[in-house]
Amino acid sequence: MTKVVLFDVYGTVAGWEPSRFEIQKAACSAFGFGDMITPDGILNGYGNADAFMTAENAHNPVRLRDDVGKAEFFSEYQRLVVEGCGVHVSLNQALEIFHKVREIPYQLASFGDVCPTFEKLQKLGLMVGLISNIDQLGSELVKDLGLGDLVDFAVTSREAGAEKPNPLIFRAALDVAKVGPEDAIMVGDQPSSDIEGALGVGIMPVLIDRDGNYPCYKRCPRIVGLADLYGILEEL
Repeated sequence: MTKVVLFDVYGTVAGWEPSRFEIQKAACSAFGFGDMITPDGILNGYGNADAFMTAENAHNPVRLRDDVGKAEFFSEYQRLVVEGCGVHVSLNQALEIFHKVREIPYQLASFGDVCPTFEKLQKLGLMVGLISNIDQLGSELVKDLGLGDLVDFAVTSREAGAEKPNPLIFRAALDVAKVGPEDAIMVGDQPSSDIEGALGVGIMPVLIDRDGNYPCYKRCPRIVGLADLYGILEEL
């Protein structure tokens, strides 16, 4: 019996304002190729870059690296982002672009379907939890997102000492909720970290594919917006 629904944060519950495309276009314009940055290219680039991040976090978490190690990681991450637009840059220039990206004011903002969904889940008697690979306390994350009473708890990689797909962070969330894996559902947008991680501990996963990156995904139910989650819950 489902008692708690866990949600990944970035790409599932929230996105950047301004958008990733707007941020990257502005940063790359400072280097003379902003006109080569396209929405589809950035979408593709971030898909590759996020897959790279998941693989790196699995064996050497970025949050634990020294300044040199973090610079090496983010230079490759940024290189992959712009490569999605057909722009090829050196690692040194990629790091310069990344620094420019960091200079642009932005914040995480929840998607429009989040608050209505969380309200309905709580009315159904279900707990709502967040689970995120972020170097921040869960309470701070919930406050920054402005979700307040709509989230029962949040577990982050800083608190769990492990990043998704490591089982430790999922088990930490289950411990907070005081439920077993059979009583939980995990909703996330990353097949490797969210879906495979949940399956690894026996939690039923649901892939949310807001950008249509995985139209043929078969490992678990796939939805394109949180409103589609209700049908899955009714089937359970």
